Amino acid sequence: MFLRIFEQARQRYRFLVVGYIVMPDHIHLLISEPERGELWPQAEQRVWQRRFYDFNVWSGRKRVEKLRYMHRNPLKCGLVFEPEQWAWSSYRSYALGEDGMVKINQWPKAVMKIRTLG
Repeated sequence: MFLRIFEQARQRYRFLVVGYIVMPDHIHLLISEPERGELWPQAEQRVWQRRFYDFNVWSGRKRVEKLRYMHRNPLKCGLVFEPEQWAWSSYRSYALGEDGMVKINQWPKAVMKIRTLG
């Protein structure tokens, strides 16, 4: 259910999903900023629990590091023997080219806005 809602949010707010994993007690998301709207309005005081946080990933090296960490999480927790066995992650999209419930690296179409002089 979470992945269906996540994909709906991706389409609605038009953000890029670089990677994700849904674990039994937590999630990891590697996403861009939304193209439109706010994911968490100012009225929301906090999204993450106290010891958890978000941060910007600027380099390709750091992106790969975070994806590896995320995709290895089920192995570390003893839930599977291989990352492709975990159905609730972006791993199979990268390793096997499969389309999952959430579209990975699907950039919104670029739209050129032309301002007319009036």
